[in-house]
Amino acid sequence: MSRWPTGLGRFVFDTIDSTNKEAVRQIDHAPAWVLSYEQTAGVGRRGRAWSTQSGNFAATYITATTEPPAQIALRSFVASLALHDGLVSVGVKAADLSLKWPNDVLLKDGKLAGILLETSRIADVTYMSVGIGVNLQSVTETGKIEASAAAPRSLSNDADLDVTPEAFLDALAPAFKTREAQMQTDGFASLRADWLDLAARLGEQITARTPTEEIKGVFTTLDETGAVILETPKGPRAIHAADIFF
Repeated sequence: MSRWPTGLGRFVFDTIDSTNKEAVRQIDHAPAWVLSYEQTAGVGRRGRAWSTQSGNFAATYITATTEPPAQIALRSFVASLALHDGLVSVGVKAADLSLKWPNDVLLKDGKLAGILLETSRIADVTYMSVGIGVNLQSVTETGKIEASAAAPRSLSNDADLDVTPEAFLDALAPAFKTREAQMQTDGFASLRADWLDLAARLGEQITARTPTEEIKGVFTTLDETGAVILETPKGPRAIHAADIFF
């Protein structure tokens, strides 16, 4: 087991409404991780329901921050790289993992993990919450997944690994601390290079879907703000927020 980072709170619950909500309730202990074996009201990106099935991982990291929103948004790259590192440390083959913009980790081209960033303003202090879900034991029923979305994967079914939520938290927390230190010391350029080395479908055509349009193009790189750059028939296009489909 990796050593738990000094000065970092750790809270584990059998069941709560949502780890992101509980993390806000634990701000007096921030920075901290909140893990729950069950969420009754978990939420994913764009308000989508986020259910935590038995044996899967649902946790949130919370910390106070003075950074502007654009800088906070880059924590999705910190989190996805930390997830990659934590997964490798518990036995997942690195060659089977890739990172899907903006906030998913893929195992054998199927979705294994997702990330949700939120901020809260409490007593004139801004707190950043990084919610993370990982399919350790099981996956969402296929009927509940959008037809064009990546098929779900789990460590148990697709990597033949039996990892408990607490064991994975013990691997993820040090990995997150290391990647956060990289961000603070070397800036986003260093993380960007590492993320691109692990990017899914780099150099291939992908589809970016926003609430108002669908953009098809070749995924060429990330820019310095973390936007995905697509080479389209009309030239390069920077996509700052969208759902990506292969």
